[in-house]
Amino acid sequence: MSKKPVDGLELKKLVEAGLAWLRVNHQMVNALNVFPVPDGDTGTNMLLTMQAAYNEIANTGHQSAGQMAAAVAQGALMGARGNSGVILSQILRGFARGLHGVEVIDAASMARAFAEARDTAYKGVVRPVEGTILTVAKDVAIAAEAALSETDRLSEMLRIIVAAADESVQRTPEFLPVLKQAGVVDSGGKGLFFILEGMLRLIDGLPLDSPLVSVQPLSAMNLENAMGEVEEGQDWEVVIDFRPNNGFELQTFYTKLEEMGTSIQVGEGEGMYRMHIHTPLENRYSPIDYIMGIGTITKVAMENLLAQMDEIGSQANATQIEMANVEPGQIAVVTVSPGMGLSRIFASLGVTAIVAGGQTMNPSTKDILDAFENLPTDKIIILPNNKNIVLAANQAKDVTVKQVKVVPSRNVPQGLAAMLHLNPDGDLEKIAERMAQSIDGVVAGEITVAVRTVEIDGVSVQEGQAIALMNGKLAVSAETVESAVMQLLEKANAADYELIALFYGEDMRHQEANRIADLIREKYPNQEIEVQEGGQPHYHFIISIE
Repeated sequence: MSKKPVDGLELKKLVEAGLAWLRVNHQMVNALNVFPVPDGDTGTNMLLTMQAAYNEIANTGHQSAGQMAAAVAQGALMGARGNSGVILSQILRGFARGLHGVEVIDAASMARAFAEARDTAYKGVVRPVEGTILTVAKDVAIAAEAALSETDRLSEMLRIIVAAADESVQRTPEFLPVLKQAGVVDSGGKGLFFILEGMLRLIDGLPLDSPLVSVQPLSAMNLENAMGEVEEGQDWEVVIDFRPNNGFELQTFYTKLEEMGTSIQVGEGEGMYRMHIHTPLENRYSPIDYIMGIGTITKVAMENLLAQMDEIGSQANATQIEMANVEPGQIAVVTVSPGMGLSRIFASLGVTAIVAGGQTMNPSTKDILDAFENLPTDKIIILPNNKNIVLAANQAKDVTVKQVKVVPSRNVPQGLAAMLHLNPDGDLEKIAERMAQSIDGVVAGEITVAVRTVEIDGVSVQEGQAIALMNGKLAVSAETVESAVMQLLEKANAADYELIALFYGEDMRHQEANRIADLIREKYPNQEIEVQEGGQPHYHFIISIE
């Protein structure tokens, strides 16, 4: 790259390098979660978006840099997940616009492409917020423009750009006090930095398969999601809790594990480490033997992944939800649901199509598009039910010829309230407007367990405590789930409302949910109390107060 301009094939290599470096470091990005909740997924969303972008060009041989960039942008558009993934797709779209008609990239066209990437990303967000991935994209564009006066070599320009991205990420807490309170930098900006740094590492001949290892809290380890990443030949899941001997070195530990398997996660809490790995059959005891030599093992769990996946598949096939039929000319509602119980409730309210998703499992633009593209009507309403899915829903709306309205429901209670206003034979514009008006009258609560110690907005949280979010903001920390629920209801002035509905998650027993509901009935005898299975992961309760 330092000796010749970049054509389409060279650009393809750079994109692949950016993807590779993000892949090995995406868990570090996930850990940069502002709230201490067990659902940091920015890194995963950006990774899946970049993977979709690369899949679009994996088997192409465009010599033209402009054509290759356009294909990357198209793949990212359809594969975008979560707000971070959608903004990344806009950055790649703008980059491609800047290279339209360009056969080979020189320094001037590179600077122009980054400037267009910045402009497109900012235009794609209704209310741009500084201290995010947008700020990093802006600082990258400024650095690229300034670099033109220093060098005409693309390798040197990229070096300047990567340094600017790093500095920009470190400054993000200056723009967003919530980042400073949480002691983190912006996760989306960090993800963009890793993509650019991966490209530079390719040029410098540095490895792209050895992550910059960081340890996440034990309670933040998302081993459920790891089930969705079973690779061929990696048939066994091994989880080991251990206390390391003196001299334990994390990078060496991680490198040794890479020789044994994949899907490696390492968590730490109070001197105890937890290691998760997928291995082939013949290596399933290797992690145990290795860790016995570097520490004291306290617990081992081993599972046959293929057998588990078969069982999960059988359960999924056995569980069918009957959706509402829709006729040509009627309104069809597509909703995003994080749990089977909630999906059943949405179906009973008249939803035509359900997209599985929520925290840690944001659906892509294509997932949402596929849910309604083949329906026999051109009148569609989308309920994202998650603030991190609204942008992807709007992007799906923009790439279809159907009449689509996105009602910006930011949580499940808002989505359920909106469904009460559905009239399939009504006017699309008016029904969508009524739904949008209804969502602001709902107070939404979420109960989970903190994955780290932090203080945000005056709420002090210790790792392992129960916490409550009210309308997306940290509101309560407590020693028990029960206490968190009761304190949340008090803060929400639940006595002024008519209905308190509890949707319990997959980790909450029905009997325990009913016990807590009985306590609520004692304190709020004039309110209607409902308890229903939600089935959502991570959150003991989703609470709707109306």
